Amino acid sequence: MDVDVLVVGAGMTGLTTSILLEEYGVKALTISKHRGTAPTPRAHITNQRTMEVFRDMGIEDRVLEVATKLTTLGNGVMATSLTGMEIARYSCYGGGAAHASDFSTASPSEMVNVPQHIVEKLLLDRAREKGADVRFGNELVHIEDGAKGVVARIRNRQTKEEYTVRARYAVAADGGRSSVADKLGFGFTGESGFMSMLSVWLEADLTKYTAHRPAAIYLILQPGNAYWVGSGTCVVVKPFTEWVLNRQYDAADGEPDTSDEAIISHARKVLGVPDDLPMRVKDASKWQVNNVVASEYRRGHVFLAGDAAHRHPPASGLGSNTCVQDAYNLAWKLALVTSGIAGDRLLDSYNQERQPVGKQIVAHAIQTLYNMTKIPETLGFRKGQALEDGYATLESLFSDDPGAEDRRARLEEVVKLQDRRSNAVGLHLGNRYKDSCSIVYDGTPFPEYKQDPVLYYEPTTHPGGYLPHAFVEHKGRRISTLDIIPHARFGLIVGIGGKSWTAAASQVSQELGVELSVCPVGYRCTYDDVLGRWSALREIKDGGALLVRPDRHIAWRSVDRVTDPTQALRSAFSHVLARNILKGAL
Repeated sequence: MDVDVLVVGAGMTGLTTSILLEEYGVKALTISKHRGTAPTPRAHITNQRTMEVFRDMGIEDRVLEVATKLTTLGNGVMATSLTGMEIARYSCYGGGAAHASDFSTASPSEMVNVPQHIVEKLLLDRAREKGADVRFGNELVHIEDGAKGVVARIRNRQTKEEYTVRARYAVAADGGRSSVADKLGFGFTGESGFMSMLSVWLEADLTKYTAHRPAAIYLILQPGNAYWVGSGTCVVVKPFTEWVLNRQYDAADGEPDTSDEAIISHARKVLGVPDDLPMRVKDASKWQVNNVVASEYRRGHVFLAGDAAHRHPPASGLGSNTCVQDAYNLAWKLALVTSGIAGDRLLDSYNQERQPVGKQIVAHAIQTLYNMTKIPETLGFRKGQALEDGYATLESLFSDDPGAEDRRARLEEVVKLQDRRSNAVGLHLGNRYKDSCSIVYDGTPFPEYKQDPVLYYEPTTHPGGYLPHAFVEHKGRRISTLDIIPHARFGLIVGIGGKSWTAAASQVSQELGVELSVCPVGYRCTYDDVLGRWSALREIKDGGALLVRPDRHIAWRSVDRVTDPTQALRSAFSHVLARNILKGAL
């Protein structure tokens, strides 16, 4: 069997890649050794950038139908149990007044809480609608990378029959235990398995204890341990009747009892709910926390994407989001190269752009997890502590005892640190590709950050930045600048003085065989900047232009009009597509 691209893995990364490749007209095969999509909730936070990807793919509305907007779960709650003392509460995910405008002005999309098993089913439905070839129960047995592509041996796990697939490229989207990465010897840095966790999917109506303080995550803190996640985290799956209860354990002390009886007994103890409250275990699984990132995302004709490339704790909710965004970056490049429009060197930009992002998000997830350890420490909780001693220190914290006011000030500082986990809009949206062969840099530095780049998003049209969102008006309808460029196409955004760019775009598009949509944005232009927001963000003059890639990153810009716009655009576009390399090889 011959295909352009073999995708190994059909989770968040693999299915997103499969959909996009099919939309681009790439002949691809997606396989998974599993029987189907994720059977349990797993990831649940879906940030604005990922929702923008889903928006571009035409499925944002479907996701919203099955999701809960995080502004309605906009609290972070820390308590000794759901019925015990509340220790602290803070606003999350733009749900509080202090952060609401930071989130709402940054994107046309909203953050949502939606379990991974639901999203993957939705993605699979979309892939099949598009006609993608997705085969579950098909396992990679062997893979080799040669001069002209990869050769893989696949086994149908039900029939035991094997078949050979030859592909020009392969995408390893097979998760944190990637067989592709292992078989081909990809290198990784960091530490694996440094923390043991047990996650339990529970059905229990906890509305009485949670609805008045709705949160995506309830952090339970009890005396007797100093674990990174306290005594456990209670994560909402379906408000307020389905939950995932996570707990850390020390394998040196023995493995936890995962019988339904033991799980329910532990849940009642941690959550502090009555013995007669109905509770059902839907699933229980043990897993390891990793701190690992691939040192290279590309080797020959093979690419690592998603958890196959970056493995980290779920703190900050970055995992599945980065998986989707990896696929969004890679798919259009594969499409242009396999069609012969772009040179192979374009694919080097995937590693150049996404590996630094993976490294950043792994480090951030570890740091935010470490920030959580400061909470029990501040409360005076420690491993092996007697319950009465621990609760006594807690009572003292909220008293008029000597030193208690200073302790409360320290608690406020530690709670404020959690913004870096739950209000990190700058981290979510602010990726800047600073060293990419698919970007034509203009010799100027990126704008310096005016505020903390984790907590605040500062959009820029500097090459390598992401196209800023601004609402404009088109034919009497409000539309985001992120929506004006058609799906899967390059776009050229021009202003009032953009007529010469329009003519240039038509000629260059025809020469290179690439669809290029010209979008006039500005006062009284086709896309009317009625609020002046685009004018404030664009960083170019009325005679300038922005070349925007299919993944909405800025590939090149001209700050003002030039003498020969056709040659300027031709040169930039050829560089982005590695056409100078391609021509040299022909």
